[in-house]
Amino acid sequence: MSTPLRSEAQQRADQIGIFQTELGRLEAEGVLRLDPAQRQALQEHHATLLAGFASRFDIDRDMQARQLSLGMRVASFLGALALAASVFFLFYQFWGRFDETAQVAILLGAALGSMGLTVWIQTRDVSGYFTKLAAMVAFACFVLNLTMLGQIFNITPTDRALIPWAVLAFLLAYACDLRLLLAAGICCVIAFVAARVGEWGGIYWLNTGERPENFFPVAALLFAVPALVEHRRMSGFASIYRIFGLLCLLVPMLVLGHWGYGSYLAGYEGFETRTIEGGYELAGFVASGLAIWVGARRQWPDTVNTGITFFVIFLYTKFFDWWWQIMPKYLFFLVLGLAAILILLVLKRLRRMGPGAGEGMP
Repeated sequence: MSTPLRSEAQQRADQIGIFQTELGRLEAEGVLRLDPAQRQALQEHHATLLAGFASRFDIDRDMQARQLSLGMRVASFLGALALAASVFFLFYQFWGRFDETAQVAILLGAALGSMGLTVWIQTRDVSGYFTKLAAMVAFACFVLNLTMLGQIFNITPTDRALIPWAVLAFLLAYACDLRLLLAAGICCVIAFVAARVGEWGGIYWLNTGERPENFFPVAALLFAVPALVEHRRMSGFASIYRIFGLLCLLVPMLVLGHWGYGSYLAGYEGFETRTIEGGYELAGFVASGLAIWVGARRQWPDTVNTGITFFVIFLYTKFFDWWWQIMPKYLFFLVLGLAAILILLVLKRLRRMGPGAGEGMP
């Protein structure tokens, strides 16, 4: 049996709690009755498991501990932001007092020192909270390092700086099970790929946002990652990839549905702005509907929720375009309310079909 990670140990502890609660209800209802020997063996087995998980992973053994853990996560996040901001402003406060050699040495020392501190803390922090805090500070120091080294040596800003930022973010995310740094790494990849696509289209990399279609290639890449890389032992990582992939697909479609001038197609004869906008509006409905369908089939709640959110946004924006100017306001909002009820009915039916819909899928 392989050694579990903290997320797996927490999941097992939660399952034990649910099982004990249900067992108590079944016994109270007279459905199931364990003899004293069986009950004693079961309690000892669960107690041994929970004690081992608590000593090795500092898991949440009850609801109170889970609530405190949420506060600890918030505190570690805010602490990491505060420490990163402290490092940033500390450098700028005294930066002009050092010569060039000292500046380079300080930057390299801060980056390497914060990385070493993260590794050292990880070997001693069973809870993971302090490790995550140190990892975020290390990433901030590394980003600041490259940025300020570029200023010292007067290096022209380039999108290639996003590559080492992404690499370090991914390394720290997978080493420390840190979803926030995974999101940071994904953002770096999104920016780099979009910038590359924009440059191939003749756009300066800092202006890549002027063409929302530059984000379509990275959308396909991100959505494919969970299918190519196993993330069973990394809690929530696959969901983050899928959500960012859908955002890179649906947000540009939403923008282009109201701003056809931003499309590459606007430069070609026969593609009028209104035609482009209508095409992307239709594509948005289709893409968000497919996200709902695929998410329901694969039992991916993140994909379903993202698809529903954008389907509603696309629908409401179309209602606004069609009827806001011509309808009385009470009638307009009545239509919105009826549309919401219709969506609820459809989703209710889809939810009933959900458990059986995913059977037989690979």
